[in-house]
This record gives sequence, C-alpha cells and structure tokens, in this order.
Amino acid sequence: MIIEVIAYTLSDALIAARNGADRLEVITAPSEGGLTPSLGLVQAIREQVDIDIRVMIRPHSRNFIYTNEDIAVMERDIAIFRSLGVSGLVTGALTPQGDIDTVALERLLSAAEDLAITFHRAIDEAADLEQAIYTLGQYPQITHILTSGGQSSVLNATDIIERLRLVAKQQGITLLPGAGLHIDALETFLRQTSVQEFHIGSAARQGGSIMNPVDADMLSTIRRIADQF
Repeated sequence: MIIEVIAYTLSDALIAARNGADRLEVITAPSEGGLTPSLGLVQAIREQVDIDIRVMIRPHSRNFIYTNEDIAVMERDIAIFRSLGVSGLVTGALTPQGDIDTVALERLLSAAEDLAITFHRAIDEAADLEQAIYTLGQYPQITHILTSGGQSSVLNATDIIERLRLVAKQQGITLLPGAGLHIDALETFLRQTSVQEFHIGSAARQGGSIMNPVDADMLSTIRRIADQF
C-alpha cells in the first residue's frame, strides 16, 4: 500500500519520510488546496529526502481554467523542477465546460518530458468523471489521478471511488483517493474500495488540521493500518 503525504515545509517532508510516507506531494498554500511551491523548498527537500517527490504545478487558486499566460508560467516552473530531478509533477486543467483541457494539458506534458504526472483534483470539478478519466487515458505520462470522487470528502464516495478505480485501471492509471480521509475511517475505506494507494493531508497532522505540522505518531498509525492491506 502506497501512502502519499502532503508536505509544504522541509520539516513536514522529513517527518513524513521517516514515518511511513512513500511519496510526497510538495505544495504551498495548503488552505487554498495547494499551489506551486518555492524553488528553495523543493531544492531542500530534494537534497534531504530520498523518496518519490511530486511537485504541484498550479499558478493560482482562482479556478482550473488557465490562460495562455498561465500556461507559459507553468511551463517555466516545470522546466525548473525537472532540472532538479524531482520524481514527477501534480497538475491539471479544465475547459469552461468542465472537460479536460487537452490543449493546455498537452503543453504541460510536453514541458514535463519524461516526468510522471498526477492529474489533481481539478477532475472533481469535471462535468463527467468517467469521461475525464477516458480522456486522461490517452496520455501515458499520466500515472495517477487524485480525486475525492467529486465529493467534498472521499468518505462520501466509496462506491464512486471503487467504480472509478476500475475505469482508471483499464486506462493504465492508478486512482489516488484523497480529501477527508481520517484514521478512524481509513481501514474501512481501504477494505471497501480495494485501492492500492491513498493521499493524506490533515489526517497525518497535529490536531487533524492541514495548517499544523505532520505528526510522526499519527502517520506511523496510518502506516500500520495501510500495512494490513
């Protein structure tokens, strides 16, 4: 079972890596759902952490509809992070109609070259989740889709997650459920959905708040639960 943990400080990253995280999603602005982190933060994590590091590429929190100027900025960020040797990137783009913006996506994938890509929770705002997954299946670089099943909490979407997991698997993509998971519900959720990876933010933090540091004991507990599967 693969555990991905949000990190937006070097301390987060170090604690997560030492206490059971398999992969980090590196962001800034957690209260806004995550934005592109600083170069200095990613450099420091890359130098001191040895696990899979995926960096958020999201220039603003206004929406997931990007202008040509937005995309140009994202391409520059991608080039910088690619040069640091990160494992992959986390990004996504939609059209005003709620479809995957394939024009924007193809520009981002071209800039990423051979880096693995997670399409982030922009998909939860798509008009048709299954159709969005079929569209993403056209791009071999996209290895993961981070989703709450279109709900505010993934715990309200267990049936949806299981259905989408199978659709994604057919497309060669790993579904990565996240948002709203907490320790007390984790074992039941994993049993009900048969997922092989999951994404943790608040559940691994002091007081269960995304604004607090990663808690080593809480993450170790999550690791023990995950290791049962």
